[in-house]
Amino acid sequence: MRKIVNPWKRIPEFKCFGCCTSNPDGLQMDFKEGDNGEIICKWEPQSKFDGWPGVIHGGIQCTLMDEVAAWVVQHDLKVSGVTSKLDTKFIKPVHSSEPYLIIKGKLVKSAHRLAWIECSIENMAGER
Repeated sequence: MRKIVNPWKRIPEFKCFGCCTSNPDGLQMDFKEGDNGEIICKWEPQSKFDGWPGVIHGGIQCTLMDEVAAWVVQHDLKVSGVTSKLDTKFIKPVHSSEPYLIIKGKLVKSAHRLAWIECSIENMAGER
């Protein structure tokens, strides 16, 4: 896997909640390009992002996937974009006690100025 360099990290005002690794309050995500065209983030959960004790808040789960989706657009389509629709299906709790989670995103389709991205969150056992 090849690391994707964040082009904005040298801008002093850059404080993205998702991908600024120097934002102490943020998710501090970084990304790699997977072998099958996916963008992948290995993320270490913290209890400060819990909703229910021991379970990552659903809004944080959505943010993790939204951020990966943004990086898919940046990497694959070479443009920046904003989310116009987010459709999430929560299958089971995502526990903050996991040593790490894998967040994946892949471009499904693009047309005109729209992109469809499929994302997932997996625990270290590979369960979604």
